[in-house]
Amino acid sequence: MVFDWFKRGAAPQSPPEPQLEPAPEPAAELVPAAAEPEPAPTPPTATPAVGAVDQEALDWARQAYARLKAQQDAAKEAASAPEPEPEPQPEPPPEPTVVVSEPSNLSVQPVQPPADSAETNPEPPAGLSLLEQAAAQRGQRQQELLERSLELSPTAAPAAQAVPAVAQASAPVATPAEEPAPQLGAFDADFTWSAEVLAAQGRSLENISLEEIDWLGRLRRGMEKTRQGFVTQLLDTLGDDPLSPEVLDDLETLLLRADVGVQATDQVLEALRKRMNEQVVDPAEGIRFLKEQLQGLLDAPIRSSGASVLAPERGKLNVWLMVGVNGVGKTTTLGKLANLAIRSGYSCLIAAADTFRAAAVQQVQVWGERSGVTVVSNPSANADPAAVVFDAIGAAKAKGTDLVLVDTAGRLQTKHNLMEELAKVRRIVDKLAPEAVVQSLLVLDASQGQNGLKQAMAFAQAAGLTGVVLTKLDGSSRGGVALAVSSEAGLPIRFIGAGEGIRDLRPFNSFEFVEALLAR
Repeated sequence: MVFDWFKRGAAPQSPPEPQLEPAPEPAAELVPAAAEPEPAPTPPTATPAVGAVDQEALDWARQAYARLKAQQDAAKEAASAPEPEPEPQPEPPPEPTVVVSEPSNLSVQPVQPPADSAETNPEPPAGLSLLEQAAAQRGQRQQELLERSLELSPTAAPAAQAVPAVAQASAPVATPAEEPAPQLGAFDADFTWSAEVLAAQGRSLENISLEEIDWLGRLRRGMEKTRQGFVTQLLDTLGDDPLSPEVLDDLETLLLRADVGVQATDQVLEALRKRMNEQVVDPAEGIRFLKEQLQGLLDAPIRSSGASVLAPERGKLNVWLMVGVNGVGKTTTLGKLANLAIRSGYSCLIAAADTFRAAAVQQVQVWGERSGVTVVSNPSANADPAAVVFDAIGAAKAKGTDLVLVDTAGRLQTKHNLMEELAKVRRIVDKLAPEAVVQSLLVLDASQGQNGLKQAMAFAQAAGLTGVVLTKLDGSSRGGVALAVSSEAGLPIRFIGAGEGIRDLRPFNSFEFVEALLAR
């Protein structure tokens, strides 16, 4: 099954999905586990109830778990079934051929060799030491055995040659098995929360996958540091009484500490004050309204860009430039994007245009090997990055590649000469492939907080940014910087990373992000 992660759940080949379920036994177990399997796909409408104890959503999560469990069991059975072909044993027939070969001719000759070997033992050259004599005898025996095997059974030679061929064929198979597929764990709080988030977005039972559940669980755990310093204090601040001006002052402090930014904080508080003037706002309603405001801030630049999802356009050449300062994870992000593209059914090529950092090209090549993606590079030291991009685009146009990912050198936003070089790379792309769809993505380290916002503002002016990739959310307590980037820099967040694994990068979804940020 090809799942298009760029399209956020829109699988281009939906027919393969039912093929995972044709196991009759798990289907029988599904009926007692959930009395009404089909009527429950629409509890999603309870968007504000995510994270709350909702029996209807819990039943939906149970059905989703049973369905994914049945799919996983069916996949395991299918994987273990095709084992009835261990038939490499028909090779022992060479031994009977040794006996039958040359039946009419001197059959005494096959019997004589042992006598010959006995005769050869007493004939070592006289002037050699005992060790040299033993070595000479072994060499003679091996030579005789080799000659006899070739005379008596001519099929023995090709059989010996087949062994290294099999070894060579089996060697590359070990490389793609580096990425273990996610496994269904226990029916715990992580699973139920992930299922509720998918249900709240209107997803049906048939359209959820284990990878989505696994990713949402990792996103929730990755946001733990930000959540610990924000949600706990937020709940303590709100208490059980309706919102008051004092509570809003404390909320302002919390938002600023989470690096949400001044502009975004003012916008959220202004909306809350307006709502308080219209009606009494209790804590539960206040949190629901806060989620709506934060999601609206994140969605505003995405809506203004005209593309709700950033995905390569099929039938066209897509060139994505990865830019940013040193150490934010550009090369790692590029490798994860390449893997995401291959697993989503796109053809991909990497241009190793970071020719200044030591071992940068080798690092890109490792990521390319892990995903099976071709890497275009220049082995000479301090090669011209624009020349590498030139070669990569030429190769992509010749092969009809969907996506070219360009790894650029890290540069400080204050270095105007390096920023000018980045503009040169962009001009090469525009000149060589004017029909290409070009995206310039800034990679930001979430742990840098407001400094990341300054980078975004500077790069936006010099590099014509079209989006942001936010990385290292799992190691940061400043995940709120995403709101500052959206509101103050006006840049849409396109991808987020919450881990170091090759699968720990996903397209950005504002609803999932806010729910993970404010999860109880």
